This record gives sequence, C-alpha cells and structure tokens, in this order.
Amino acid sequence: MADRIQKVLAETGMGSRREIEGWIKEGRIRVNSRTAQLGDTITTDDKVTVDSRLIRFKRNGPEAPRVLIYNKPEGRICSRKDPEGRPNVYQAMPKVAGARWVAVGRLDINSSGLMLFTTDGELAHRLMHPSSEVHRVYSVRVLGEVSDEDIAQLKEGVELDDGMAHFDHITDGGGEGANHWYNVTLREGRQREVRRLWEHLGFKVSRLIRIQYGMATLPRQLRANKTMELAPQEVKKLYASIKLDLPEHMVGDQKRGGKARTKKSHSRQPEPAKQIDTVSLSKPKKSKDSPYKGKSQTKPSGPTRGKR
Repeated sequence: MADRIQKVLAETGMGSRREIEGWIKEGRIRVNSRTAQLGDTITTDDKVTVDSRLIRFKRNGPEAPRVLIYNKPEGRICSRKDPEGRPNVYQAMPKVAGARWVAVGRLDINSSGLMLFTTDGELAHRLMHPSSEVHRVYSVRVLGEVSDEDIAQLKEGVELDDGMAHFDHITDGGGEGANHWYNVTLREGRQREVRRLWEHLGFKVSRLIRIQYGMATLPRQLRANKTMELAPQEVKKLYASIKLDLPEHMVGDQKRGGKARTKKSHSRQPEPAKQIDTVSLSKPKKSKDSPYKGKSQTKPSGPTRGKR
C-alpha cells in the first residue's frame, strides 16, 4: 500500500516526518529518478534516494518499531562521525536490517547513564520535543556547599544564554565532604542544561548520570556500554505516554489479538553490545540502600557507593 514519503521514511528511522518534509522541499529526495514533491506517495517497490543515497526497504513490509535502553559510559560521543576518531554510542548498537537507530536526545562526552534508541524517527522526535514535556531525571554530584536558597533559585529559574531554565524537582541524594549528590528533574533537553544550571550559581558538577527518561528507567543490572530491548507491549506504552498513534502495522497486530514482534538480527554485532535482553517499563522497586529514592536502582560506581 502506498503511503506518503515522509511517513515511510520516518518508519525506517531516517528522521522525523517534519524533518523529511524539509528534505522534500529542498529537493533532496528523488523517487524513480524524479524529484519528489510534498504529497507524493511511495511503496517499497519504488526507487527512493536521499542525497543520491539509495534507500533499501524491507520487501515483506515494515517491522514493528524497536526501542533500546543503552547505558552510556563516559568517554563516548553521540555523533556518528568524529574527526578525532573518538568512540561513539552507535558503535555499541546492534545491526538492524532495513532501518537505522535514532538516538532520543544526547549526553555529552563526560556524562553517562540512560539513553534511548529507536528505529522510528517520529517516535524519537516526539520524545525529544519540548511540547511533549517528557521528564528526565539525573543524578548529579556537585562540588560545593549548596544552601536552601540555592535550591530554591534552581527550582524557580535562572537566566542562561539561551533563556530561562529551572529544575522541576530537586531531592537530596546524600554524600560526604565537599561532594554531594542530588537528583534533579526537568522536562526539556537543551545542551548541557543540567551542568549550566549548577555552574550559573558557581558550583562544579563532577559526575552526571541520567537515570530516567519518561517511562524508562536505567535498569540496575545493565552494565556500562550495554543495551536492553523494550518488550513490544512496553513499546506501545511508550507511544501512548506521548499520545503518538501506533504505526498501522502495529495497530493491525493489536486488533487481531496478537503481539508485535521484534525480529532479532542475525548479523554479526559489534563486540561492546553483542547481547540484547528485553526489559519492561514496570516501576522499579524501592531499595533502602538506593541514593535515588526509588527513581532508579542504578548506583554510581567507585567511592560513592554505599550509604550516604
């Protein structure tokens, strides 16, 4: 069945529908050697190129969108290419046929923790868009004495170079000496926003770990630079959480009473992430020794472990 170009390409992870519409306007997409126009429809039998690169479709129709949770370590960048040759997060992703992984947001090279990856560009776009107000929770180790007035100001808002910013919630995570842990929550993802908020008041962030993104929390058992895949029913919950319609082939599975499947790739996978498990979005159990007070059960490594 023919569908609009932006919809088909978004489902392969090329980008969001709005982004792909921009490519059509710029004349970057050609269908059967003809420059595509807004409103054009295609099938998987059509020859489609983006910037002269041929797009290869799955002949048996699109697979259900896949979503991975990735535990990013410090020292990896979130770009596919880097002039300095530094390791990137995509090198840890399993190979996927007929699609590509799209990162939901970024973490800077000195930050670690939860990242989401999906093969649905529209899902990634909606999860990142400010209008969705998807909350992100970070565990932050701060150097310096933080007063109640500082906490109040960070929650009320401070003026950064790109506008006002604030934390929705700040909770004490414990710590000894000059370093102290806090859990902070915000609902947008501007570049280095968490670090810049603290630095605006003169504090230095010595560790930054993202422990939650929307419904997804960083599993305690997930080691650094490893991935876990969301079960199909949990992927549907993720769509519902941001009021995004399911792809038509997933709706069909649901009406028939079946479950969407995630097909395992039989391609050789990169060594850092050669095993994928499945994880659900169920609420994590509280633990007495957790510094995150139930938001996540993943602890920082090193001397910060234990009771604070």
